[in-house]
Amino acid sequence: MTEADFKPRKRLFILLMGGASLLVLVLAFLLWYVPSVGLANIHPLLPTLFGGLLALVSLLVLGGLGLLVLTLLTGRDLFFSERLRKIVIRYMFPAIINLGKLLGIDRDTLQQSFIALNNQLVRAKKLRVPPQKALILLPHCIQLFDCGIKITGDIGKCVRCGRCDISGLAEVAQQRGIDIAVATGGTLARKIIVDKRPTFILAVACERDLTSGIRDSYPLPVIGVLNHRPNGPCFNTHIVLDEVRQVLDEHVLPA
Repeated sequence: MTEADFKPRKRLFILLMGGASLLVLVLAFLLWYVPSVGLANIHPLLPTLFGGLLALVSLLVLGGLGLLVLTLLTGRDLFFSERLRKIVIRYMFPAIINLGKLLGIDRDTLQQSFIALNNQLVRAKKLRVPPQKALILLPHCIQLFDCGIKITGDIGKCVRCGRCDISGLAEVAQQRGIDIAVATGGTLARKIIVDKRPTFILAVACERDLTSGIRDSYPLPVIGVLNHRPNGPCFNTHIVLDEVRQVLDEHVLPA
């Protein structure tokens, strides 16, 4: 993957959501038009009432999409942004993934777009939490495969030899007084979150793990940072340390 691959764009996800909304509007029109002839035979006002109901649903769909786009464009927490995030994470994501599959769009690209969209919605909340309430969660593949010290769960075992990015991340976490942990999978990640009870998480992982982690952790605010994989998936991966520092500067108060 090139550097550009690690700068996901949220516009793809938004475009697909716009397409899905248009599809909903077309279906709403058909739902009104087709039975309206039969409804008129029952009562002349029924087609109008039914049409009004469908128009209200259509306005809610368009209004939600418009509010989402405004939140992303302005970077501000507008009215119902948390509810919009919930709708995107819980309901829109599976539909968009399936729509993207039908259109032949790569799943990783869609997941990158979803992560970028989630990050922007979290940033719009302008969160600033104390270090004790923040957590950095890492995948085990950031540690070198042939390292003799297994630091899963307890990064304090790292001897800071500097051969992988763990030492730099551990130093950043120590300087700022932030908890940092390594998880080998979703089950351990959930256990770490339950044990430490953070109010903000910076998670580093691949597209698949970040997507499932963001969805599983909702409503906790999670900023996802993609790892670099020059040696292929799940093997001796890397992280851009400045990207981690920037996220922490934005959302974690100084120690």
